[in-house]
Amino acid sequence: MNDRRRVLIIDDSAVARQALTNIFSQNEDLEVVGTAPDAMIGLRKIESLQPDVITLDVEMPGMDGLTFLEKLMKSNPMPVVMVSAHTESGSASALRSLELGAVDVVEKPRVGVRDGLNQLADLIVEKVKAASYAKVDTPAIRFFQKGPVKAVPISQVERTKISELSDQHVIAIGASTGGPQALSNIFKALPQEMPPILVVQHITPSFTESFCNSLDLDSQLTVKIGTEGARLQRSHAYLAPGDQHMLLRRSGGNLTLKISNHDRVNRHRPSVDELFTSVAETVGQCATGVLLTGMGVDGAAGLAKMRENGAWTLAQDESSSVVFGMPRAAIERGAADQVVNLDNIASSLVGHFIVQSNK
Repeated sequence: MNDRRRVLIIDDSAVARQALTNIFSQNEDLEVVGTAPDAMIGLRKIESLQPDVITLDVEMPGMDGLTFLEKLMKSNPMPVVMVSAHTESGSASALRSLELGAVDVVEKPRVGVRDGLNQLADLIVEKVKAASYAKVDTPAIRFFQKGPVKAVPISQVERTKISELSDQHVIAIGASTGGPQALSNIFKALPQEMPPILVVQHITPSFTESFCNSLDLDSQLTVKIGTEGARLQRSHAYLAPGDQHMLLRRSGGNLTLKISNHDRVNRHRPSVDELFTSVAETVGQCATGVLLTGMGVDGAAGLAKMRENGAWTLAQDESSSVVFGMPRAAIERGAADQVVNLDNIASSLVGHFIVQSNK
């Protein structure tokens, strides 16, 4: 029996199609069932080949990738990984594709396409494999049932109480496949007065800054990319920089960030486990840990360490996870105090800190 995940490649570049075909064909879990040079041919091949996942170029003649993606998600939603150029406009397109329903985005070099894709082979394979198992919303859910995210209701008295909490409180969040959408949902709902938030999101490094800016734009919090030695501030969130671990350290009486390029952990850099473990060891019971959607096990051991050290820990539930890998691994090892639907994570965090402020 063939259990390999079926991949369809849609890209106007013959070089890119061949490079991606070679990359996927070398992995025993993936099978390239077809390629297409444009969206219309791709549509016909989707119908005939029934792939598990599609890689879709953003810039194509005729119907561009974003237009095709929007139409596909309205009519026949399926897992899509966008292939977007490493440019300013490419970063904007990458974020827009996630809003339209793409599961993930990989970088396509502007020059030296074959060599550039080969250098990113492991990352591309990982993203496509994870996406092939992703749960994609039906058109009804995506376009009719999901309304805009609303801010968590909180009184001025409660805001004041949270803002007066000890400056030792820290929230650590980890996410992978499906994480950008989940984080956006949470950040749109959180009030400004929250303790500092540290985030590891597995994302193509070149898109980290654009993703950070989008979170900052949509949030009452100030969202920044973490930097070496940065002192944590209330009402701020810090996103791990691309291809670097972000750790929590204590410097005198202050909580600060350490940025490191040491070896990958669980095949990731930044690693959720590295962040969670450092938070557990640095602030113990003053920590709150949240593990969101994603493929694999990164974060499960770290969340368990946080709980052992007295932190309050949450894992996203299966029904709201795009890929229920990382949360499942954490739940199975008893690392989560609570398993929470994505729509309720922000309110759970706010409620927790209201309770903490009354102690």
